[in-house]
Amino acid sequence: MRPTAVRRAAAGLVLALAVTAGALTAPAHAATGERATTVPSGARPGTDPAQDALDRIVAAGPPSAAATALRGHHTWTGTAGVADLDTSRPRTVDDRFRAGSITKTLVATVLLQLEAEGRLDLDDRVEKWLPGLIRGNGNNGHRITVRQLLQHTSGLPDYTEDKRFYQRLTTGFPEHRYDSYRPEELVAIALRRKPDFAPGRDWKYSNTGYVVAGMVIEAVTGRPYAREVHRRVLEPLGMTSTLLPGRRTTLPGPAVRHYSKYVGPRPGTAVHDVTEFSPTIAGAAGELVTTSGDLTRFYRALLGGRLLPPAQQRAMFKAVPVPDAPAHRYGLGVVSQRLSCGVTVWGHDGGIHGSASSAAGTRDGRKVLAFNVNGDWSDAPDVGQDLTDVWFCADRPSADRP
Repeated sequence: MRPTAVRRAAAGLVLALAVTAGALTAPAHAATGERATTVPSGARPGTDPAQDALDRIVAAGPPSAAATALRGHHTWTGTAGVADLDTSRPRTVDDRFRAGSITKTLVATVLLQLEAEGRLDLDDRVEKWLPGLIRGNGNNGHRITVRQLLQHTSGLPDYTEDKRFYQRLTTGFPEHRYDSYRPEELVAIALRRKPDFAPGRDWKYSNTGYVVAGMVIEAVTGRPYAREVHRRVLEPLGMTSTLLPGRRTTLPGPAVRHYSKYVGPRPGTAVHDVTEFSPTIAGAAGELVTTSGDLTRFYRALLGGRLLPPAQQRAMFKAVPVPDAPAHRYGLGVVSQRLSCGVTVWGHDGGIHGSASSAAGTRDGRKVLAFNVNGDWSDAPDVGQDLTDVWFCADRPSADRP
């Protein structure tokens, strides 16, 4: 995970794209019925390349890191560093963390399920479900489809780029950390600006699109998007450590503390504990709280075709190019990255105050990885990419070749 991307996490809700790894992990009820075995972490330096890569992430700055990964029926977990700088408590793989924009994959999954049920069409105009919401400064809900929201081709301005809101997220964070926002307010902040482009004409990451997507879920089902995610994804997969906190500002234990260098009046000069704040700054664009184990369970099920019918599965992974990132393409709530060894992984990154995460896996779901660091800075480039390459590229079987 690149330092520039991590710094963006402090200012917004996204770690850039899936510029690092991904995550998968076998669900407890794997279809084969074979019991997964855990490969112990903490081996001597040089004897466990994945653990060594995790150690290098922490050596580059963040207080701690944790990862869960799967290869075949073998599960690997690793940790490094401390979860709490005050107590020096060691990081554990069971510690919850804020996962930021990884939330987007779950939101997209629910909308695709609703389409499969015939309750909406991804090519429906936003105006059909949320009349009058997107109006002003050339923004028009009559012209934007649900699909464009999910693929970041809507042209909707990103509310996190609004000057006043950005200030509240960064230099003004200490005074505004508990400010609460309704989704309609976040959309209104975005609509202060003109569209970035005409819908469907280009690509640009927009958290606003996913806030609107969450509102569409509620309009279609009559229930909050978080309840639908819980009912359709978290509960069926047994993701008991995952939640969408709403207005809750604290993290349920066990959880890591989150640290940032990019908030307060003099960014970059000190480390601040930013664990507690209102997740309403993110909502459906990035409020997820989870663990690396739960993330791998989710992506394993998604990539393995257990959450979507074939037509919607194909739609999710039909991706468009990402400008200025030739190794990446963006589907519906998922990003692909072609690694240097030729393997392509699918997933999403997530960055939010004091936390940077990545989750993805091979397209067949056989090999997976999810990890998190509880600090939004790093003194070395691409240390997260190092862990990704170790897991997906080292000694890969021929079946993993593109």
